[in-house]
Amino acid sequence: MRSPGHREHPEHHVNERHVQGRLRAQLGADVLADSDDVIEVDEDGNPPRYYFPRENVRMDRMSASDTHTYCPFKGEASYFTMEFLDGQMPDAAWTLKEPYDEHADLKDRVAFYSEKFDGLQFKRG
Repeated sequence: MRSPGHREHPEHHVNERHVQGRLRAQLGADVLADSDDVIEVDEDGNPPRYYFPRENVRMDRMSASDTHTYCPFKGEASYFTMEFLDGQMPDAAWTLKEPYDEHADLKDRVAFYSEKFDGLQFKRG
């Protein structure tokens, strides 16, 4: 299905590109994701988002939350709560199960809500 957002707001840009090389999502020494198949999304008005394949994310520390949001450009997002030794971070990451056609490559990948993390870094190499 085509995105209603792109049709109705052609001036709004949501650009995807494959990251060259390896990228890690790291919180201190804790690696949350590590992959050489990451898609960077640059969307007007938002920080860059990195979408990791689910198999390269610490899904053993994630549980589905009840939160869902809708983006008219990408589609419906489902969120995850992340478990840490000292507690939980609700809605720390999300996935797009059925993205619109323009963003089909993001299907079932995981992106971190970086603003919720104190010290989350994306490291290359």
